[in-house]
Amino acid sequence: MNLPIRLGVNVDHVATLRNARGGTHPDPLAAAVLALESGADSITVHLREDRRHIRDADVRLMRERLQAPINLEMAATAEMTEFATAIRPHAACLVPERRAELTTEGGLDAAGLEAQLAPVVAALRGAGTRVSLFLDPEPRQIEAAGRLGAGAVELHTGTYCEAAPGAARDRERLRLAEAARQVAALGIECHAGHGLDYVTAAEMAAVPEIVELNIGHFLLGQALFDGLGAAVRRMKQVMLEHRP
Repeated sequence: MNLPIRLGVNVDHVATLRNARGGTHPDPLAAAVLALESGADSITVHLREDRRHIRDADVRLMRERLQAPINLEMAATAEMTEFATAIRPHAACLVPERRAELTTEGGLDAAGLEAQLAPVVAALRGAGTRVSLFLDPEPRQIEAAGRLGAGAVELHTGTYCEAAPGAARDRERLRLAEAARQVAALGIECHAGHGLDYVTAAEMAAVPEIVELNIGHFLLGQALFDGLGAAVRRMKQVMLEHRP
């Protein structure tokens, strides 16, 4: 297997910076355009219940202006399902969401919430949106994704990225690689994301079943030093260099 690998850039925290001061600067749409010009293949935005960063108008504007795929991260709620089926993004990634969390803290419990997720998945698919589930690399969760008819699974790489380099990180890397094989065996696209940097993204790009990485916080932090375009170009280069 020698599939291409794609880079999705999450621009949520451009909106975080904008919202800290108010006004319109910096503009998430402008950041999305620059990321795409610099090698990104898609743009990810997470429309949270509390609208702490990305807002409804941001998603609508990107859907209208961008030619590239938009990946809408969302909770599996009636409000978000109604919004997504109206906007019809290329993809919607269902994630767990707690109001108090700083960032998404783990994978969705697809196995435990299968009955609740099924109508959301069906509605999104009916609107022509590819549905992805953000999951921990656990066999029972991946099996649930297959039963739900997900088009993609995004493996949560947070535990792996937070592990100390060495045996602990190696164990998590192997766990992710095995999960990626399980996802691919079900005929589902395998993606990965959360906490990835140049080093960990290179290791995930080396897993042949993983065809997309979604990265945000690291790239926007690195952009403070190198510029967003340079950070995205370097990330894409690292991914391609380490592809099998």
